[in-house]
Amino acid sequence: MIKKYVFGQPVCTDAVVMNIPESGDAFSVMELTESDGVKLCCRMGERDVVYGLGEQVRGMNKRGFSYVSYATDDSIHTENKHSLYGAHNFLALARKSRETDSGEGGSFGIFVDDPGRVVFDVGETKHDQLVIQAGGDCVIYVIEGEDLKDIVRQFRRLIGRSYLPPKWAFGYQQSRWGYVCQEDVREVVRGHHGQGIPLEAVYLDIDYMENYKDFTVDGEKFPAFGDFVDEMKGQGVHLVPIIDAGVKIEKGYPVYEEGVQKGYFCKDEEEGDFVAAVWPGRVHFPDMLNPEARAWFGENYKFLTDQGIDGFWNDMNEPAIFYSEKNLEKVMDEVISLKDENLDIDSFFHMVEIVTGLSNNRKDYKSFYHNMNGEKVCHDKVHNLYGFNMTRAAAEAFEKLMPEKRTLLFSRSSYIGMHRYGGIWTGDNESWWSHILLSMQQMPALNMCGILYTGSDIGGFGSDTTEDLLMRWLEFAMFTPLMRNHAAMGTRRQEIYQFERIEDFRNLIRLRYGLLPYIYSEYMKAALSGGMYFRPIAFDYPEDAHADQVEDQLMIGESIMIAPVYVQNAKGRYVYLPEEMLMVRMRSLEDYASEAMDKGHHYVETDLNELVIFVKKNRVLPIAAPDRDVKTTADIEDAPIIWFGFIETAAEYVFYDDDGISRNPVPEEKWKTVTVRKEDLAC
Repeated sequence: MIKKYVFGQPVCTDAVVMNIPESGDAFSVMELTESDGVKLCCRMGERDVVYGLGEQVRGMNKRGFSYVSYATDDSIHTENKHSLYGAHNFLALARKSRETDSGEGGSFGIFVDDPGRVVFDVGETKHDQLVIQAGGDCVIYVIEGEDLKDIVRQFRRLIGRSYLPPKWAFGYQQSRWGYVCQEDVREVVRGHHGQGIPLEAVYLDIDYMENYKDFTVDGEKFPAFGDFVDEMKGQGVHLVPIIDAGVKIEKGYPVYEEGVQKGYFCKDEEEGDFVAAVWPGRVHFPDMLNPEARAWFGENYKFLTDQGIDGFWNDMNEPAIFYSEKNLEKVMDEVISLKDENLDIDSFFHMVEIVTGLSNNRKDYKSFYHNMNGEKVCHDKVHNLYGFNMTRAAAEAFEKLMPEKRTLLFSRSSYIGMHRYGGIWTGDNESWWSHILLSMQQMPALNMCGILYTGSDIGGFGSDTTEDLLMRWLEFAMFTPLMRNHAAMGTRRQEIYQFERIEDFRNLIRLRYGLLPYIYSEYMKAALSGGMYFRPIAFDYPEDAHADQVEDQLMIGESIMIAPVYVQNAKGRYVYLPEEMLMVRMRSLEDYASEAMDKGHHYVETDLNELVIFVKKNRVLPIAAPDRDVKTTADIEDAPIIWFGFIETAAEYVFYDDDGISRNPVPEEKWKTVTVRKEDLAC
């Protein structure tokens, strides 16, 4: 049951696709006050658990901290951060306490449709209080259901079907800020193929552009770019270029000149084009909330699709601001005025504060405006919609530019609703062991919000990775739909062929391709049915008293649970089994073993080069067993399937498969049901 409550004059965010009438009932699940915006408050019982909020720091259970929905370009993802790149204002409160303890009713979900700044105080100020502070103009949806899965499924129906990537986008992908020319890319492809390592895509970061200008290619670094795209496709490799939000201010640059001429850039307070700075220096921001400007920006992707590009990643679209022109002038004047001063502790730290405060300053976000259907709207009020609508611009353009096929598309910044147009990656993480765990904990929260195509930068974007960290990270990322190794310029080279244990890395990547029939099937079923691909184990075992305490294990699809190792030097880890399961150990597609394990707590030894999967009772797991070398997803299309399972006599598996490229998915009545008998099992 979904109830809708409208406050003030909310902006239409297009987050919701269902037409829900405004409720005439009193707001019941939380106490409501309307002073200084909309404030919601309810008491949480001692054992109540809060899930959701998408891309945020800390655990699956969000209790004990405050989270701020205000899309922020912050590359240091530590526990003290309140905002990351996206704004995902949906949570579910699972009532675990006795009603007399909690003083409240049953479990519920709540979506605050407010594209400005929203604060979720989930028991930080008072441990037993959930407090949500939104603006005065918003829409709030309250969802009550049978259980957490039902609440999420209702929410997913409310916001629409998740993005469907092409099948090749589930293959292994390699990226680095610093592949600056064609020969760099060729070297990466040779490095993988020369070692028999499958490779689906190589990414082009900002280096491929001409002076960091969107929809350009540096002709010296990438001569005859279309021919090079074809050369790579001939080897089964897709090139995936980056597109940034800021358009460089430069005379003679067609995108800039046309945007100025047609009035498609965001305006400042004096109605001039707002001037900020990112990679190319001074830029304008296309007005992504103006439908005409959005369509114009999307049409510019044609420059690259005409040359054979069929995948993109959108970046810097919070939007990130190095500095605004006006604020830079003020800060420079103030710093110069301090030149001959004796800088004591107060004045020195003031200088540092104003300089570091140049980037992503909220005062800048309050100083430019959008044209939303003829109405002038301050960016700060709709800040969280920018990345969503940049990706929407691309996706809507692709429907016209490439109407017959799906395109890989994902973004750094997002809001509820963007999941219909593309996925996300979780931004500039670090080569820290803790960031394997952070990625694990973000996955189900993002799935709750409809964002299924997602993953983190494998091995870490910043800092220098190590061989063991990269291998353990791959063992988790084996299951993320987006499986991309990505690193920053200046860090250690972390392509897997750079390390000594190449055979172990090769076996792991081949295992990913063996698992693709299951991963793709479970992803597509979740996307088409409004389910979750990743889930906390408490979602599947709500009556289990221990399940909601488990923060480092995940259910994936209908058949399996994973418990990755994420601690340096660990030879294994403790695992909680909510029921009897089959533990499968895999070192390669040919080297595997299994054993049944009882419900309860176990210490599971796990070698560095070993993948461990837990198969649920009465479930089966399909594995592709190709009889030839695998370079891309195309090489497993006709591969025989072997089955792993934990069944007494037989079990059914509902198999989704398609051609991997057509926009129209296979209808549910044509999904294939396979009966697997115990004697059919390989393991």
